[in-house]
Amino acid sequence: MRVVIAGGHGQIALLLEQQLATRGHAATALVRNPDHFGDVQEAGAVPVLCDLESADLDSVASYLNGADAAVFAAGAGAGSGAARKDTVDYGAAALFASAAVEAGVRRFVQVSSVGIEAADSPDVDPEFAVYLKAKKMAEEDLRGRDLDWTILRPGRLVDGPGTGLVTLAAPRLPRGSVARADVAAVLVELLGAPGTVGKTLELVEGETPVGEAVRAVL
Repeated sequence: MRVVIAGGHGQIALLLEQQLATRGHAATALVRNPDHFGDVQEAGAVPVLCDLESADLDSVASYLNGADAAVFAAGAGAGSGAARKDTVDYGAAALFASAAVEAGVRRFVQVSSVGIEAADSPDVDPEFAVYLKAKKMAEEDLRGRDLDWTILRPGRLVDGPGTGLVTLAAPRLPRGSVARADVAAVLVELLGAPGTVGKTLELVEGETPVGEAVRAVL
């Protein structure tokens, strides 16, 4: 299959691209900085220059034409400020979903975050609350679209090799961490699991092999 990935130079996206290439799939990565093309190519994907904060709908849809699936894995990142969390974590997600609809790409997997329910809590750090609110708005926007969507909410992200062992379930899981490599592995499995369409799933490290964990939520 051919998968188009928003946020194509992100840490999870690069790992996803590597795993897709290993399985013989093709990935197109939307990247906003041409200096990152080399990293994307090394991961086995085809980079295209596209800044989702300034791109128009038709241009984004053109990159999605003919694709089998779309993955939104973009994020403004820590220290980016409230404005960019709104334009990337919400705005870019909504634009990418709109482009998928226009291009006729039905399978859509969106990387979100655990903790959405705490977005309006006064106990949450104000900057993190802005991030959670943007992710929550992106989730709500996606649920209203005529797409075969799945939302994945990873726990606290950590670096290093994945274990291949996770806990994947409907909200709300106990708080936990998960390796980015394991998030990428779950994304690959979700793309080929139509039984997860319309589901919101949380992900942390665990004791169940990735493939088995995905089959268990079908």
